[in-house]
Amino acid sequence: MKWIEPVRLSGKAVRLEPLRAEHQVALQDAVADGALSGLWFTKIPSPDGMGEEIARRLALQDAGTMIPFTVQDIATGKALGMTTFMNIEPAHRRLEIGSTWYRASAQRTGVNTDCKRLLLTHAFETLACIAVEFRTSSFNRASRAAIERLGAKLDGVLRSHQIVEGNILRDTYVYSITASEWPAVKKNLSVLARD
Repeated sequence: MKWIEPVRLSGKAVRLEPLRAEHQVALQDAVADGALSGLWFTKIPSPDGMGEEIARRLALQDAGTMIPFTVQDIATGKALGMTTFMNIEPAHRRLEIGSTWYRASAQRTGVNTDCKRLLLTHAFETLACIAVEFRTSSFNRASRAAIERLGAKLDGVLRSHQIVEGNILRDTYVYSITASEWPAVKKNLSVLARD
């Protein structure tokens, strides 16, 4: 058995379903809510590019470096976005939570808190991770604020780390939560869930 396998996770507001090709139409609808693919500082698929993005993520899952999820609203079954366990390092019991996006109408709601609580609980309590990492663009202030709100700590900035739209070099902020920090972060997430 592999260290990490696709799994279904259910919370208060969201369910994380292992990504499947059949999710394409629902995810096309979700990504069209807010024209998310127009954000220049991050890579979010366009509705037309969703099939290719699903295939890319599933190929990375087959390679053992990613476990992708479709984020669904429990009450309606509606697709809210995508998230992943990525950069999986079984030998070091580390992974990154990333490649996350939510439809505009689900942003700044309890969706991200519930989603991250599910992923972090699985990472630390089932997989016994030593650390979980988050990365985001220096220009993605909303993402940075959301990561910091979770309780992750800034490890550093990778300067000129990636080339984004228009050949612009992106600085990447790297955050993490360690296993010793998880109990406090878990408590914080339960408080945030009540807000």
